[in-house]
Amino acid sequence: MKTSHPSTPQAQLDLRGTPCPINFVRTKLYLEKMQPGSLLEVWLDSGEPIEQVPDSLVMAGYHIEKITDCLGYFSLLVRRPPTA
Repeated sequence: MKTSHPSTPQAQLDLRGTPCPINFVRTKLYLEKMQPGSLLEVWLDSGEPIEQVPDSLVMAGYHIEKITDCLGYFSLLVRRPPTA
């Protein structure tokens, strides 16, 4: 295993049916409440949400670990970076 961080999400956020950019804002606010290094699983709709949210999170300094197509929605694993 490459990482010392747990690969099981500490929390899950279902944002299916949530439009952009609200889904990004809710994800970011949730991540800010989590411990540094924590992993969050976010469920997003196809189309604009899965195209926009991961890129926006990376630009905000978060690490996308995995994107899974779950037939009808996408599961996004995003990690809050450890603080310096």
